[in-house]
Amino acid sequence: MNEQIFRGNEINHLEAWKREAYHLFQEKLKNKVDLFPCIPAVQGNYLGQLRFSFLDDVKSHFAGKDLADILKEYNTISKETGQYASLIIFSNNSEKLSVQAYEDLFWSLLSDVSFYDEESWPANIPMEPENQIWEYCFQKETYFVYCATPSHKKRKSRYFPFFMLALTPRWVLEQFEKNNKKAKNTKASIRNRLTRYDRISPHPDLKTYGEEGNLEWKQYFLRDDETSLPQCPFKRLLNFRK
Repeated sequence: MNEQIFRGNEINHLEAWKREAYHLFQEKLKNKVDLFPCIPAVQGNYLGQLRFSFLDDVKSHFAGKDLADILKEYNTISKETGQYASLIIFSNNSEKLSVQAYEDLFWSLLSDVSFYDEESWPANIPMEPENQIWEYCFQKETYFVYCATPSHKKRKSRYFPFFMLALTPRWVLEQFEKNNKKAKNTKASIRNRLTRYDRISPHPDLKTYGEEGNLEWKQYFLRDDETSLPQCPFKRLLNFRK
């Protein structure tokens, strides 16, 4: 068993809040009536291909270093976990914040994690978040990042009782896109589920990676309304190594 990353069947020996977060996650993804919109996540969970880790306090000064260490470990095992691989991170709640405060915390955390990135930025990914093919990178791995918080109400697909991150490697999404017909049908099903699941229309920033007009960073943290930040707050704190 890895020191910081766990399979679902390795959670039961952990402390109470970690077990609670994991079991609430299972209830959310396994609900047969109120279907969680992200079909690949549901499938990955069913197949045991998701991996789980924990941050004791996402507001801690050590949270960036802790998450960087988790990601370094995950990079070494992700390709062994299956075609629906994703890393799920739960953080303990010492207090409930506003959606905007969680948004600030989210971007601050991603920036802090990058301080511990020992690799140069991948040559095939632009450094500017305003480029349509930019996405979050760490140790040369590219990720789609999803955030859910305890303060989301209308956008239930972004609600979770604990602050939660899901990081999906780009290679997983590329594999998914290889079967164009299946991918198109699955995306349509996801959209239909999302429309039923949330108490608000799908966010206008939800678009397809690489298409004109899409900004990937805007999908990482969706607000509880239809607004979004005018500029990406992400800052990579290391000097870019050549």
